[in-house]
Amino acid sequence: MDGVLIDSNPVHREAWEVYNRRHGVETTAAMHRLMYGKRNDQLIRSYLGEHLSDDEVFGHGAAKEALFRQLIRPRIDAMLVPGIREFLNGLTGFRLAVATNAERANLDFILNEARLRPFFPVAIDGDQVTRPKPDPEIYLEAARRLGVEPAACVVFEDSTAGVQSGLAARMRVVGLATTHDHLPGVSLMIRNFEDPALGAWLRRTGEC
Repeated sequence: MDGVLIDSNPVHREAWEVYNRRHGVETTAAMHRLMYGKRNDQLIRSYLGEHLSDDEVFGHGAAKEALFRQLIRPRIDAMLVPGIREFLNGLTGFRLAVATNAERANLDFILNEARLRPFFPVAIDGDQVTRPKPDPEIYLEAARRLGVEPAACVVFEDSTAGVQSGLAARMRVVGLATTHDHLPGVSLMIRNFEDPALGAWLRRTGEC
């Protein structure tokens, strides 16, 4: 979702900076790099202290994401990855899923506010799996719910952890250059969904 449907990582960075500063922590470039493709429970203790209890970690994560939603709400349409709506409209007959490390509140918020919900009969958040990306569990669960073999799936990802997850699930992975210019292991790297290389690759692989 983040970095694939919507180029939301700049707002996540902004939200972390504001939230961490409230707790006396200045967010470094290294902390921002750690963020990409990770679930909040993988980040909070690194940012705010290893001493935090599970309940405190959950509370901090929920509060940061509430701030993120507040910041991004007026910008959602402008931040959709170029071409995403047209691309999804063209995928008639395909089974589509969102599989994100984000919490459910963010997943529901983005799908509803961006009016993308009808495209995705399956939507899995990070709390619905035991092991977050880069583990393949979330993508294998998406394939199971869609009723397709993993080898028949194409994953779209913007993060190293997400690419590793898709590859570990034995799926083909297309990389989006919204977050990183290069993602090792992807079958194709594109700027956005308007990139002509995407249609050509899908036609060559027989996906469209």
